[in-house]
Amino acid sequence: MFNAQDLLGQLMQAGLGGGPQGGGRTTGRRIEQALGPQGSGQGGLLEQILGGLQGGGRPAAGGGAGGGLGDLLSGLQSALGAGAQQAQQGNPLAVGGLGALAGILLGRGKSTVGNAIGGAGLAMLGTLAMQALRKMAEQKGLEEQVASGQAPPIGMRPPETPVEEAQVESEATLLIQAMISAAKADGQIDGSEVQRILGKVQEGGAAADAIAFLQQEMKKPLDLHGLVAQVRDPRLAAEVYAASLLAIEVDTEAEHRYLRQLAQGLRLDPIVVAELHSALGAPRPA
Repeated sequence: MFNAQDLLGQLMQAGLGGGPQGGGRTTGRRIEQALGPQGSGQGGLLEQILGGLQGGGRPAAGGGAGGGLGDLLSGLQSALGAGAQQAQQGNPLAVGGLGALAGILLGRGKSTVGNAIGGAGLAMLGTLAMQALRKMAEQKGLEEQVASGQAPPIGMRPPETPVEEAQVESEATLLIQAMISAAKADGQIDGSEVQRILGKVQEGGAAADAIAFLQQEMKKPLDLHGLVAQVRDPRLAAEVYAASLLAIEVDTEAEHRYLRQLAQGLRLDPIVVAELHSALGAPRPA
């Protein structure tokens, strides 16, 4: 069985969206927006992740002599600059070591080189989801109740919480399906786009069974109800919505309608939806 984390990373590298001539540029722009200083509010997404680590979160592993968190932060900052430059040159997920380390630090996915990009993608989507849920809690006056345990944690899972590998793989598969489903909002993915995506994923090292899975998913008719039925909690719901935004421009009525129906099916609060659109630089839902 293929590694879903690997495939998620490869699909994010290949990119979706952008129309017939877009070449998957939409995904790259969304990722660059989220990871850059302009995304996810003050400081950018990864700066917020690392700020949490500095503020008493999980310590960085493998500090080594003469290393430690300071050197790690410096290295990540350098990687972000290099990633942005590579993204401008056409690499949609040019986060390099930055994204890989983010995935490892958040404990989502394995820390191997093979699925570092997949771990980075999971880390990014998970952090976006938790960030949007916290925003909703703040605006609705639930933050203190959530922090004190008086109210349910609305699906927010701390990075320190152990996660079974099977669950991570299942969620990565669902996020792949969410991206492909959103890409069908304007109709079936056309043959040339299918070949472009499969070719890029194959170049990224995808195994034969992973390619077969993608082909099967892209050929299926749109099934929004079936996608939504797999979502178990608000955190995963927000991740599914964020993954969907990676796949489409949100510039047609069909795409706006799809997102409205998706948000409704996932039971996402409008605050969460607006926060995800803002973080990923996607047009607000109409």
